[in-house]
Amino acid sequence: MVKDLFERIQNNKGPLGKWASQAEGYFVFPKLEGELGPRMQFGGKDILNWSLNDYLGLANHPEVRKADTEAAAQYGAAYPMGARMMSGHTKYHEQLENELAAFVMKESAYLLNFGYQGIMSTIDALVTKNDVIVYDVDAHACIIDGVRLHMGKRFTYRHNDLASMEKNLERATKLAEVTGGGILFITEGVFGMRGQQGKLKEIVAMKEKFNFRLLVDDAHGFGTLGKTGAGAGEEQGCQDGIDVYFSTFAKSMANIGAFIAADKDIIDYLKYNLRSQMFAKALPMIQTIGSLKRLELLRNHPELKDKLWENVNALQNGLRERNFNIGDTNTCVTPVYLEGSVPEAMIMVNDLRENYGIFLSIVIYPVIPKGIILLRMIPTTSHTLSDVNETLTAFEAIREKLENGTYKEIASRTTVDLDA
Repeated sequence: MVKDLFERIQNNKGPLGKWASQAEGYFVFPKLEGELGPRMQFGGKDILNWSLNDYLGLANHPEVRKADTEAAAQYGAAYPMGARMMSGHTKYHEQLENELAAFVMKESAYLLNFGYQGIMSTIDALVTKNDVIVYDVDAHACIIDGVRLHMGKRFTYRHNDLASMEKNLERATKLAEVTGGGILFITEGVFGMRGQQGKLKEIVAMKEKFNFRLLVDDAHGFGTLGKTGAGAGEEQGCQDGIDVYFSTFAKSMANIGAFIAADKDIIDYLKYNLRSQMFAKALPMIQTIGSLKRLELLRNHPELKDKLWENVNALQNGLRERNFNIGDTNTCVTPVYLEGSVPEAMIMVNDLRENYGIFLSIVIYPVIPKGIILLRMIPTTSHTLSDVNETLTAFEAIREKLENGTYKEIASRTTVDLDA
């Protein structure tokens, strides 16, 4: 008998979906209000917001707002109508690509409508069934989904583990020799949950021993790392060794869209083989012209990145001085690891938001192991040292409540329909 397709969906909401009745509208899908920035409103209350990826504070920069407004007034929200290959190509798209390529020190670049679908399609276009992919086990979901499209073999290595990288490159090499294919190695410039940089310099050095091409997702590194802000490759002095560089506009550029950069022959190939771009409407002019202004500010105002790092260092040093575990982050991403159950985590975050006015991202099981609570903060240029001090004081208070059992006791009196 053929089952009803929806039977499984109705009976099993999935590892995250099963929390919906408890979490939706508050812990997930929260509704923040007011202008984007460190101070917003949530549930009718003012909150200090550490959950925006607006690293350089460009979302509400007056020059950015002016450029966005003028582009909207001149072109509207629809222009250009059509895919780039058919009717959606403009001089502004070309200009942005040329400026992005120069900024990240690559020969050529190509715009993508969205980062998630863009890198998925890039992975799909770069490999055939005869090729082998080697990638970090902690890679972002967009990379994992891109790898799932691959009809050939793929191997994962332990997160940022050089010995595991070598072992899997050896496995990939033996297999590629049989299939007659090549090897695509994928890592991130910055791992957005833990805040660690990928070991790009060491991976590039492995090219002396293994024959592979390197794709780097530098979503969190672009604009925040390197002398000029060109990312993790520049920070580590190995940008030349990155064969395909990817970043999204959704972090430092405070916009929609993304790009890939590489040698011209590779970009020329991708332009004609990226299915998610070939058959999709071009990036609208508001985003395209707006990104030109954002890139101009990123290039010409290093004080934006300097202020960002002043805030990052103040927050991370303050947490370390107070003996909080922030792992081994060496980027702007600031994780705080605490021990506790899912119900305790929910009570703690509620306390942070309602009584201390602090809004941040919470990550719990099954995304991370049971018994661990991850609070992730994204410092920005727009934050102040006063914001940092306020947050450090709040964190000391919630840690005490977590350790003395206050949250556990409250959770025991609260209906929490979760497997904690």
